[in-house]
Amino acid sequence: MESTSDDSGPTPGSHARLGKTTAGVAAHRRHGSRQEVSNLIADVQDLLNRLAHVADPEIARVRAKVEQALATAKRALADGTDRVQRRAKNAMVVGDLYVQDKPWQAVGIAAAVGLIVGLLVARRASGSQ
Repeated sequence: MESTSDDSGPTPGSHARLGKTTAGVAAHRRHGSRQEVSNLIADVQDLLNRLAHVADPEIARVRAKVEQALATAKRALADGTDRVQRRAKNAMVVGDLYVQDKPWQAVGIAAAVGLIVGLLVARRASGSQ
C-alpha cells in the first residue's frame, strides 16, 4: 500500500522566498490536509475491499467496526465542511452589511491596513539590501 504522507514540503521560511502570503500558505496546508484525509479514506476502503473475501469471523468483526468508523468519519468531515462554509458565508454577509452601514469607516480601516502593510513591506525591502 502506498504512503499518504509527503515529506518533500517547503522548509521553514521558504514561503517568504517564494512570495506566498500567509493566507495562501494556510489555504495550501488546508488543501494538503484535505487531500491527506481523502487519501487515508481511500487507503482504508482499499484495505477493506482486500479483506472482503477473508472468511475469518474475527476479521469480519474488525472489518465491520472499521466500516462503521469510516462512515462516522466521513459524516463528521462533511459536517465540519458545512459548518465552515456557513461561518464563512455569515462573515461575508456581516462584513458586507458593515461596509454598507458605515462606508467611510470601512474606507478608513482599509487605508490604515494598506498603510501598515506598505510600511512593513518597505521596511523589509530596505532591510534585505
